[in-house]
Amino acid sequence: MQHILSFLHTAEKLKMELRHSWLSDGRQESVAEHTWRLTLIAMTLEPHFKQPVNMEKLLKMLIIHDLAEVAIGDIPAFEVSERKNNKHEMEAAAMKRICETLGEQGDAFFALWQEGEAKETYEAKVANAIDKLEAQLQHNEAGVHTWLPIEHEMTFRLDQHTQFDETLKALRAVIVDEAIDKMKQANSPYIAK
Repeated sequence: MQHILSFLHTAEKLKMELRHSWLSDGRQESVAEHTWRLTLIAMTLEPHFKQPVNMEKLLKMLIIHDLAEVAIGDIPAFEVSERKNNKHEMEAAAMKRICETLGEQGDAFFALWQEGEAKETYEAKVANAIDKLEAQLQHNEAGVHTWLPIEHEMTFRLDQHTQFDETLKALRAVIVDEAIDKMKQANSPYIAK
């Protein structure tokens, strides 16, 4: 049990790791909060998917997808840096170290993380799409004043993550519509008036 306790202590760091997202009350969002809502979105969408989805696999994938950030920190999608260039290698090495503490169970966690990163299975594609949609949803809730210019532009790139599934396309549409309304209200230069 000591190895499980050690793993859980490591995972607690996700509660302290902050993302480049703010909450509606002005506080910066943690990776753990982001992860929690990913699982809630998946559960809420489950009856609407047109294709069968292995929910146990999807939820597990979502829960561990950012676990490496306890070691390397959050790297925003828009970041341009050496760290960003090496993100996948750094995450893989961190996940391997973190998961090793759990033995065979850790091997299963690492394999699931790798599946998610490959984005080839239906569950991995759904997990990726939900991850991107939740980030935009959180931006919408925080208000346009917290967005960087690149985040205005990224709003219009979400379709590349959702095209494979009608339910995710529908959710993307309402999230993007909400973002557009917010940008219009804020007189954003990134949207036609």
